[in-house]
Amino acid sequence: MFQFFVEPEQITEENVTVTGSDVNHIKNVLRMKKGEQVRISDNCGGDYLCEITELTPEQISLHILEKCDNTELPVKITLFQGLPKGDKMELIIQKAVELGVNEIVPVAMKNCVVKLDEKKAKAKQSRWQAIAESAAKQSKRSIIPKIGEVVSFSQAAAMAENMAVKLVPYENERGMAHTREVFGKIPKGADIAVFIGPEGGFASKEIELVREDMELVSLGNRILRTETAGLTALSMLIFALEE
Repeated sequence: MFQFFVEPEQITEENVTVTGSDVNHIKNVLRMKKGEQVRISDNCGGDYLCEITELTPEQISLHILEKCDNTELPVKITLFQGLPKGDKMELIIQKAVELGVNEIVPVAMKNCVVKLDEKKAKAKQSRWQAIAESAAKQSKRSIIPKIGEVVSFSQAAAMAENMAVKLVPYENERGMAHTREVFGKIPKGADIAVFIGPEGGFASKEIELVREDMELVSLGNRILRTETAGLTALSMLIFALEE
């Protein structure tokens, strides 16, 4: 079943109105007709099973059949991802959104190969946000995760300062017992920061900056690529926290 996001004001007690680019997508790309059903989310946690009642060039009208279950995790996860090279960031965003992340913040770390100027960073952010929206629709998310601006490592650490749980999967940490202990103590509703290093790993100064305030954890005895590490951490959090 296809899913679309609308603003809360486009939803009344019984009906939904879809406008903008999704009108063309529904009418001319998907070629949907009256009577077909879609899932509508308001990007605030409200999800509805709806039936198309009218299609015009300007809007799609739908009738709400029932409210759907929310698909979000019982925690809010922000992934602070060290900038990878090539198109790896696109894969990371797509899969992290599927796994339930709430926000992804690209971080320019010391060992990042990629260096983005302000103009390139803005263009990348716009494309990354579109990928996040597409992945949110595909995976039936109740929200569209936000892709933040590229920040420095110190800025990222400051952003995570007030989060309840701050995790740093680090290749020099060993022993899953500590990881299981940390994950087992995470309360429902917690704001969680997950920091992932780039291809070159965390710089020693970056680890020293956060060692006292964050939990350094292991993801196992094998060294994971940057595009694997974050997705592994998210999968482990799902297993530990989702009912």
